[in-house]
Amino acid sequence: MNKTEAITWKTFKDTLEQHPGLTLQFQYAENQWVDAAYHITEIKQAPITSVDCGGVMNSWTEIIVQLWEPEGRQQDKAMIVGKALSIVNLVEKALPLNPNGTVKIEFGNSEFDTRQMLPKEILIDGDNLVVDLRPDAVQCKAIERGGSCGTNDKGKECCEPVATVKPKIQLKNLVADAAACCTPGSGCC
Repeated sequence: MNKTEAITWKTFKDTLEQHPGLTLQFQYAENQWVDAAYHITEIKQAPITSVDCGGVMNSWTEIIVQLWEPEGRQQDKAMIVGKALSIVNLVEKALPLNPNGTVKIEFGNSEFDTRQMLPKEILIDGDNLVVDLRPDAVQCKAIERGGSCGTNDKGKECCEPVATVKPKIQLKNLVADAAACCTPGSGCC
């Protein structure tokens, strides 16, 4: 699977600021467009902390722009970039967004399951500023660091079942021991 390079919030916002008069369009699959009646319903900042399969802690921030497509066609033309920027400015008055955060666009409709997608590219097409969205990909950070999924120096994988060594226990004949010490009248009970 081709991995899409992440766009930072600063790059995304700077691109919007350079084109305030264009119409903002989102393409979520080949020849599939978010309906012109979409709303930007919220912008979320999600700090992520994780530990990968190699035991390394990772942290990053995601800025998630959520789009909602209402039922029924309400308008023929999508919002102007300037309107989207007014929403961004309103959000940033209450929540300063990390300029290095990875941008994701969250969208779904009745024919497309809701998911978070990465802007593959942002391009100008006539009077439109088009944000071309592509699915994010799952990754193994340990392999990307040049290792392999938690493999140790003995070649054992982190996800490999651990072989347990059962402890040896000594069985005692409790009946024989009981007879030796606990006979009626011996005083042991």
